[in-house]
Amino acid sequence: MTDRIIQKMIEYFGKDVRRINHALKVYGFASCIARRENLSDNELLVLDMAAILHDIGIKNAEEKYDNTSGPYQEKEGPAVAIDLLSDINLTRENLHRICYLIGHHHSYQKIDGLDFQILVEADFLVNIDEDKMPDRSIESIQKKYFKTQTGISLIQAMYRKG
Repeated sequence: MTDRIIQKMIEYFGKDVRRINHALKVYGFASCIARRENLSDNELLVLDMAAILHDIGIKNAEEKYDNTSGPYQEKEGPAVAIDLLSDINLTRENLHRICYLIGHHHSYQKIDGLDFQILVEADFLVNIDEDKMPDRSIESIQKKYFKTQTGISLIQAMYRKG
């Protein structure tokens, strides 16, 4: 099932390879963390779909608002995700949760479950590198937002000085 969503995400973004690669990296980290943190099969399915599509609203945000910041991505993402997931056999609850994660993945105060926590950590692991964040920002992000043992071990292995 994830293979079909990856294909749809790639077709949706087209030649925007940077955004495709970002989505695939976040999916990879989220998948790793989720499996190490022992999420259930259903939680894995929801998180995998949400991770692949987490930034799917960025294209519409750019077109409609000339702005790709988090709130615009969150506003535009769920409708696009519903369209891309329309022929995937998901329960109503799973579709709702996927859309919730996509529609709030930059709203860190709304983290309400391990799936959401993992998505945030995976996105930060990728954004730290892509945005070339300074060490002080990485330390602050880790202290403020990383909660899972796996996420903490990954951020430390990847970005710890020394």
